Amino acid sequence: MPKDTITDADEKVIMEAIQQAERNTSGEIRVHIENNCEGDVLDRATEVFAQLHMHLTRQRNGVLFYVAIKDHQFAVLGDAGINAIVPDHFWEDITAEVISHFKKQEYAAGLAKGVIMAGEQLKSHFPYSDKGDLNELSDDISFGK
Repeated sequence: MPKDTITDADEKVIMEAIQQAERNTSGEIRVHIENNCEGDVLDRATEVFAQLHMHLTRQRNGVLFYVAIKDHQFAVLGDAGINAIVPDHFWEDITAEVISHFKKQEYAAGLAKGVIMAGEQLKSHFPYSDKGDLNELSDDISFGK
């Protein structure tokens, strides 16, 4: 179970980063953690993205951080609205930062840093509006097997 690796304190750090990032944007960020990734990591992240209904945000601006801890797999995946406008190196920069922390087994710190980086980009393209801006997706971390 991934909860063996991610402590309650880690979970709090990650969720606080999500909430901080989402304060400035209408974008929605989710984190999904499981032990193993069957097959290609991007295919699995796409599956989880759909299972979490992340494609149903109004502006198609959801971002998923997917981690398979024991298999050492990571992917960050954005919906169509984001992919159409972020710089080419956006996902690669976040991935490099997160993985640099993962190599030191700093999972919470790596995810928190990546989430904050995503939030900064989202803020410039999908700024928060106090006119009907809702938190469309849960800030809770979802866990797989």
